[in-house]
Amino acid sequence: MGNIIIQNETTADPISLIGREAGVCWGGNVTDPEKNYKRGLDCLLSGHGRTWEYPQVYMVLDGYSARVIREFYTHIAGGPTRLQASTRYINYQKGFPYVTAPSLKAKRSAKAIYDEAMNSILKAMQELEAMDIPREDIGMLLPLAMETKVVVRTNLRNLIDMSHQRMCTRAYWEYRNLMQDMIKALNEYSDEWKYLTEHYFQPKCEVCGFCTEAKCCGRKPRKEELS
Repeated sequence: MGNIIIQNETTADPISLIGREAGVCWGGNVTDPEKNYKRGLDCLLSGHGRTWEYPQVYMVLDGYSARVIREFYTHIAGGPTRLQASTRYINYQKGFPYVTAPSLKAKRSAKAIYDEAMNSILKAMQELEAMDIPREDIGMLLPLAMETKVVVRTNLRNLIDMSHQRMCTRAYWEYRNLMQDMIKALNEYSDEWKYLTEHYFQPKCEVCGFCTEAKCCGRKPRKEELS
């Protein structure tokens, strides 16, 4: 499955950074680490989302499907940016790794059909390259299940918002897995990130107190059921 690497450029003390930046505008003492940390917690508890944009996250997403990365891009806004593995320059003619859904893995006959389709695509790519078709044109055959690699720069506010949508039971299964991989990687990066993921990375029903989806999984009651 996929792997997430948190790069060294990532803010190691996101809560304290929030407190330092807010303290500048509040005329606070920004030389005291304890006061910075407490001020950062106040900003989080008060929902001062603009301050959450200061902590930066640099990470590599490796081994996820091009399909889930397309969904990941729907959360790219403002400051965040990214680069993705090229389908013009990388040589995929020797084979491309791809993601297989659990439903396909569970049924041998279904997986055999799926793998055969992938092999057919690879064979077609190899034959086209032998005909001197440009690699950038051959790459149009590559499926959305192809594994890819992305380097991303984003921020705390973007990731919290992402978690509300993508940790929902209704979210695409691979994206839910990606979120859990991200949480694990951030937890291992620093204690402050661990605190943030434990307290602020959660599905939107936990934030709202009720389910907002048309098809509810039952984790929380619908809004109308609370009236």
